[in-house]
Amino acid sequence: MAKSDLTSWIEANEHRFTDISRQIWEKPELGYTESFASELQISTLQEAGFHIRTGIGDVATSFIAEYGSGHPIIGILGEFDALPGLSQEVSPAYQPLVQNGPGHGCGHNLLGTAGVEAVIALKDRMDAEKIKGTIRYYGCAAEELLSGKTFMARAGAFDDLDCALTWHPGSANTTSNVRFQALSAIEFYFSGVTAHAGSAPHLGRSALDAVELMNVGANYMREHVPDGTRIHYQITNGGMAPNIVPDNASVYYFLRGASRKQVDELQARLIKIAQGATMMTETSVRWDIKAGCYDTLPNLVLNEHMYLQAADAGQMEFTEEEESFAKSLCQTIAAVATETEKAGNREDILLDSAFYHDLKQVGKSVGASTDVGDVSWITPVGQVTTTCAPRGVQVHTWQATASFGSTLGMKGMHHAAKIMAMTAYDLLHNEDGVLDRAKAEFVESTKGFTYRAGIPDDVKPPGA
Repeated sequence: MAKSDLTSWIEANEHRFTDISRQIWEKPELGYTESFASELQISTLQEAGFHIRTGIGDVATSFIAEYGSGHPIIGILGEFDALPGLSQEVSPAYQPLVQNGPGHGCGHNLLGTAGVEAVIALKDRMDAEKIKGTIRYYGCAAEELLSGKTFMARAGAFDDLDCALTWHPGSANTTSNVRFQALSAIEFYFSGVTAHAGSAPHLGRSALDAVELMNVGANYMREHVPDGTRIHYQITNGGMAPNIVPDNASVYYFLRGASRKQVDELQARLIKIAQGATMMTETSVRWDIKAGCYDTLPNLVLNEHMYLQAADAGQMEFTEEEESFAKSLCQTIAAVATETEKAGNREDILLDSAFYHDLKQVGKSVGASTDVGDVSWITPVGQVTTTCAPRGVQVHTWQATASFGSTLGMKGMHHAAKIMAMTAYDLLHNEDGVLDRAKAEFVESTKGFTYRAGIPDDVKPPGA
């Protein structure tokens, strides 16, 4: 009965957390500036009786909410930052709320709120049953900048956890058995000599030339990197005007690979390319490492246990209005035709209520990255996604923002909260030795590895 009490509590209080999620969705904030979302979650957890610690890892908007005492210590990871340029109404047509404004195109308004919902529901059961142990909600800033949890991890915030649980909004209900890639974010700043580009170009030494030559070198390096590697860049400063030889220019790189070691090797090669560009242009260069997250290490024991909770969480059901919204939204996405064809060309598959635990995906490296990876190399981490958007809708799009502000997103959020709360309940009891088995798998997977943050010790988070 106890786990059904958990789900009943969540169902009875859904409106509270729907409201919190909607408020965060309506006020999207970029990484390291999420003061509204952070304060809203903190006040909610304080009212519920949680002890709050703020400024974790010198990040102003990161915090830990804790209840209980002793071991096991079970963490639930939450996020709340938005993305630039993805403002959008809850509409199947492109209608930005604020032109070029931020929006929750990755669903972090849902992600963090479900964690808050889960730990408060769990606290209610801990009080009722006098359950021993500690639960923590981690309010993690700046996941989209792939560094918030890294700064927290560098400060030791996850070191004493027995395990952690998390989830992510998606377009299917599934365990996260794939490995998201490790990533480094590094910005290069070139300095040269300014001059009149028309009358005295020989006196100038162009920082922009150095940037462009560096990019040429990086593009030639693509032929000689491991399969699956990703190299993206953005010129963040290209000079002031065409008739002025730029004395300052900069370029921002993301490097992704299957492991932290692989990305570190790419980074060392890219720095050599930057230094080579300075030799060709008689300029100088410095660089800042802004993120250095790990690949994710799935814990199959925890993932399977989260999957087993799906039946007790109840199957998701969608209204005709939601089905219609999904169909209209997907008509704006050409890729959906391919997705529905794979699923047997059934339109109703756009909103998938089944839950999957695909072991064929175990160990497969995918192109995206998350700083959850850092946590997964410190303690066992279980993760699922739930249906918060129609099949074919990709995160980091306006269609995703529309979905994650709709009733579809809210339903997926409550579903995830139930799964995390029930899983954590079993972990506190160590039912069937599930926590012991998860920790044993982690020890075997890491084989004595000791975590060291991919961001150097002297690099501080923005605003610190």
